[in-house]
Amino acid sequence: MPIFHDQLNREISLASVPKRIISVVPSQTELLFYLGLNEEIIGITKFCIHPQDKFKSTIKIGGTKQLDIAKIKSLQPDLIIANKEENERSQVEGLMDICPVWISDISNLAGSLNMIERVGVLVGKAAEAKILKDDIEQGFNKLTLKPCLSTAYFIWRKPYMVAGQNTFIDDMLQKCSLMNVFKADRYPEINVDMLISADPKVVLLSSEPYPFKEKHIEELKAILPDAIIKLVDGEIFSWYGSRLLHAPAYFEWLNKELNN
Repeated sequence: MPIFHDQLNREISLASVPKRIISVVPSQTELLFYLGLNEEIIGITKFCIHPQDKFKSTIKIGGTKQLDIAKIKSLQPDLIIANKEENERSQVEGLMDICPVWISDISNLAGSLNMIERVGVLVGKAAEAKILKDDIEQGFNKLTLKPCLSTAYFIWRKPYMVAGQNTFIDDMLQKCSLMNVFKADRYPEINVDMLISADPKVVLLSSEPYPFKEKHIEELKAILPDAIIKLVDGEIFSWYGSRLLHAPAYFEWLNKELNN
């Protein structure tokens, strides 16, 4: 029986190529459909919105942190693909009683490329995954960006929360030639005084998980009148699957916008 290792270095064994897959992470769901697993994917979360046609037609099994374990069990999957950060540990441990669970752990582009290649092997789509990985890598290698600007990347409001160090978003900021002004790990909560003290030249307001809008630009302008404040596509900065194909072009555009 083939043995595979996930990104937590856990061993999982599969008797054969999986035919009934459940994905509980939006970016990995999009990846699996991109690899051509249209018939094999039998369950996704309510946040797995891409591709839109598959979102409409595939059974929903709860949210990323509120999984319907009983419903998942009833679907009789032979593989579940999860993520250390996006899913709750206790729920993932519950899924392990149902079938093998492959868990990703991603904080940078290298980790995402590794995930793509390993998942490809896991689901019998090694060749397709290798092409995707190479295409993403080539796109990032071609980036030509102007020198970095100090940046705060907002993910939440009331309270304000930002992306800190050791996150995939922080790595994407670096790829976009932007320097994160917040050095705390993960997703620290900040207040107005901390923001003023950090003095970012750029403030990026993400479209997810909090849906920042134009009206919030004025709110932040009142705090940092000299900063460049822009709404950005949160999926580009935080989805670590096939959506990465679109990231280099977006980063080129954003870099030019911020340096005009």
